[in-house]
Amino acid sequence: MKKYILIFLCLMMASGSFAQIKDFKFKFYGQIRTDLYYNSRANEETVDGLFYMYPKDKVRDEDGNDLNGTPSSNFYTLYSRLGVDVAGPKLGTAKTSAKIEADFRGTGTSYSVVRLRHAYLNLDWGKSALLLGQTWHPLFGDVSPQILNLSVGAPFQPFSRAPQIRYRYTNKNFQLTGAAVWQSQYTSQGIDLDNPTKSKKSHEYLKNGCIPEIYVGADYKNGGFLIGAGIEMLSMKPRKEAIGGNGKRFKVDERITTLSYEAHMKYTNKDWFIGAKSVLGSNLTQASGLGGFGIESIDERTGEQKYTPIRVSSSWFNLVYGKKWKPGIFVGYAKNLGTSDELYAPNGKAQLYGTGTNLDQLVTAGAELTYNVPHWKFGLEYTLSTAWYGSLNPMNGKIKNAHAVCNNRIVAVAMFMF
Repeated sequence: MKKYILIFLCLMMASGSFAQIKDFKFKFYGQIRTDLYYNSRANEETVDGLFYMYPKDKVRDEDGNDLNGTPSSNFYTLYSRLGVDVAGPKLGTAKTSAKIEADFRGTGTSYSVVRLRHAYLNLDWGKSALLLGQTWHPLFGDVSPQILNLSVGAPFQPFSRAPQIRYRYTNKNFQLTGAAVWQSQYTSQGIDLDNPTKSKKSHEYLKNGCIPEIYVGADYKNGGFLIGAGIEMLSMKPRKEAIGGNGKRFKVDERITTLSYEAHMKYTNKDWFIGAKSVLGSNLTQASGLGGFGIESIDERTGEQKYTPIRVSSSWFNLVYGKKWKPGIFVGYAKNLGTSDELYAPNGKAQLYGTGTNLDQLVTAGAELTYNVPHWKFGLEYTLSTAWYGSLNPMNGKIKNAHAVCNNRIVAVAMFMF
């Protein structure tokens, strides 16, 4: 870790030595962030609980005790960050700029390691702009909740930073966005080839499909009001080979292509933030969403499989008021709408790959209060999440006979921003 920090500081110092170069401007920024949290039970989460999603289902021991009904708490500074914005000389008629930003979250189960957040260059011709590099996924977009939880509303709010080529055209109050998106740190759930009954996150499924995610969206902006919508296409190959009915290995040409839709709005002024987003998602696990896909049919000779996506509807609403003292509320709701086609289910058992595939619905409600002065923020947030778990109906992929599981979460945050 010390090596990475030293390299990053050296790069910042080196950049500072060139700050006087003609036509270049540098703006260094960052934050020290501390997060203290408490959960009343075990949850689906990453970063040891900092990126919180939803409560886990009950798992009973021999005496009937819930093994997941155990509280947890921890304190971290992993989301402290450093970054630099660069304004460069013109390239032809285009204004040039760039950003690079890192935090200390690490990847996978490795914490306190420098991680790349944003790294992109931008060419701006006035009405048109071209971005190349890694930044927020277009489904995250310009509308996201103002809450303390680091998941920023996931799984109701799509959450991902991804390598992309993004073009934007702006004319007065209208903005059109088109993007080709790849995967790096946030990847799709797919088939674990070492254990085909389990899911695994990997960028290989999109990589082998040779087609990036495609996003097209439109926004209307007027004063503090923004409204827009978008469509996303994901096409990936879960496998390249399979074991046929005779036990022999075959090369297969499997692909699952899905469309997802989103609509968003927000209103902001000096005192108010009001935001909302609704997503009809199909296989959006790469954007921290619920769902995935299941097996629709299997070729008995080659083992080649066809797949059907799990459709999930998710929506959130967020309201924040104030300047120095800012109370806020957040509400999120997600519903499993089942699969597009009937699932392949020999002996009544179907195979699904994804996140929360046994969830029928999920509700989260939270309230927070933050104190904000220049360079400082202190906040406290309480969240109640209820997840309904049940059994799968292979005829339509929906969840039946659901029961509720609840988690109480408290987050306390202190931030120094510079």
